[in-house]
Amino acid sequence: MSGAARAGPARLAALALLTCSLWPTRADNASQEYYTALINVTVQEPGRGTPLTFRIDRGRYGLDSPKAEVRGQVLAPLPIHGVADHLGCDPQTRFFVPPNIKQWIALLQRGNCTFKEKISRAAFHNAVAVVIYNNKSKEEPVTMTHPEESQIPCCWSSRCLRTTQSTGDIIAVMITELRGKDILSYLEKNISVQMTIAVGTRMPPKNFSRGSLVFVSISFIVLMIISSAWLIFYFIQKIRYTNARDRNQRRLGDAAKKAISKLTTRTVKKGDKETDPDFDHCAVCIESYKQNDVVRVLPCKHVFHKSCVDPWLSEHCTCPMCKLNILKALGIVPNLPCTDNVAFDMERLTRTQAVNRRAALGDLAGDSSLGLEPLRTSGISPLPQDGELTPRTGEINIAVTR
Repeated sequence: MSGAARAGPARLAALALLTCSLWPTRADNASQEYYTALINVTVQEPGRGTPLTFRIDRGRYGLDSPKAEVRGQVLAPLPIHGVADHLGCDPQTRFFVPPNIKQWIALLQRGNCTFKEKISRAAFHNAVAVVIYNNKSKEEPVTMTHPEESQIPCCWSSRCLRTTQSTGDIIAVMITELRGKDILSYLEKNISVQMTIAVGTRMPPKNFSRGSLVFVSISFIVLMIISSAWLIFYFIQKIRYTNARDRNQRRLGDAAKKAISKLTTRTVKKGDKETDPDFDHCAVCIESYKQNDVVRVLPCKHVFHKSCVDPWLSEHCTCPMCKLNILKALGIVPNLPCTDNVAFDMERLTRTQAVNRRAALGDLAGDSSLGLEPLRTSGISPLPQDGELTPRTGEINIAVTR
């Protein structure tokens, strides 16, 4: 037989042993009942005739502890290398049991190791009970667990294995930290302390009822469904809004490029009115026009440097001065508004020119046309019938369409 073939059964045996060690030994103790412990403590101080007696009502039996009555003298672990041992977790933990004592009870503090280790170590020294006091002053006693693993057989193939660890029939009880330290203070003074432990009341498990658990589960599921639906709806709407915005921006950009290509462009020559010192500067760069400058003339007759106004028109598609919508002025309507579209359209521009024509004929006094007053109150200069529209220095003509 090859080495690999011989190693197969050994590996399976090791796996079986590991499975046995990890096999659950009992149900979760959160769903099990527990018993309270009634503890009477008697302290016999030297030189005092009547012993001091007090009662502890908030004790609790361990989950795996026998529920029985026991009586004995209380003993604490001996110091280890001169250091007090209150936990009972060290392998060198020892108890001094006087020869005349037949039954004694170990007093240990919670913490640093498992309940099973503490109880097993006390049982190894023949204690009849173990009283463990809590290590938190404001915490109530808990139901300790120290399972009997020796009662769990585990079989693999034709061989059966049985664990041997046990805490015996020792009684285990937990009390509060305050009461535990009271008893320990007497033991540190070498004062004899007798304790009697009796079975108290059986307490049912404090768990959710099945109906409450179902209600909480359904509520949580419904809440998760609503939250998921809201998130899905939110992201769908966000994606739709982003796509529509990008699509509109592309359409507006294409329309703006088409409109710019239709605008008049010319080069400033010597003697042109743009070279006159009194002529308005470019409203975008605030620079005067010079010979050989390329300028763009908008439908509203405003003049700008081509390199200055083209980027503005690509983004806003309106005149920087009077906010005229160049798309509508040129008959290019992409069925969506411009970014800064608060200007009049070509129809309003035609109406304004007709009003100004009547005003130039000297009919201002008797003219009560409704179209004249908005222009006066809006501060828009009259638009001449022919020629370029040239605003005065520092003046911006704006008309708002209702």
